[in-house]
Amino acid sequence: MRAPLAEGGGYAWFANRGVGRPLPDSLAATADWLLGWLGTEAAGHTSVSLLGFSGGMAMAGGLLLARPERFAAAVLLSGTLPWDAGLPEERGRLAGVPVFWGRDVADRVIPADLVARTGTWLREDSGARLEERRYPGQGHGISLPELADASAFLRRAWEGAV
Repeated sequence: MRAPLAEGGGYAWFANRGVGRPLPDSLAATADWLLGWLGTEAAGHTSVSLLGFSGGMAMAGGLLLARPERFAAAVLLSGTLPWDAGLPEERGRLAGVPVFWGRDVADRVIPADLVARTGTWLREDSGARLEERRYPGQGHGISLPELADASAFLRRAWEGAV
């Protein structure tokens, strides 16, 4: 799915106040739009998994924080969770949800403080069944090994093996 907001020569999921820092109302409006598109009839986990890169990771992370029960798994790549956007972030919020978090150690696009905060929360507080991977050297992008690892993770998550 393409992000809905025209921005520059492309599209964005939300208006922001800097890289990795979404405006709460903008993020909430897009989340409501996406959740409406997915439908609201399912209770508990569904067969829908989230995957987001960079700003898409913030959007996928926002959906996951808002409605963790709606998603079977999440692949979060080269970004940050949407901190200070008014979303629930209490301890155990993602209890039992399989989450893959991949990033390149040479990525200088996403602010280091947001990456550190995301890592601490995912590891220590989220309750997610976290698989964290770090990749060397390409910067802000998705490497072939990362893509292969994310694909394998989703396959295992859908089979219930994560």
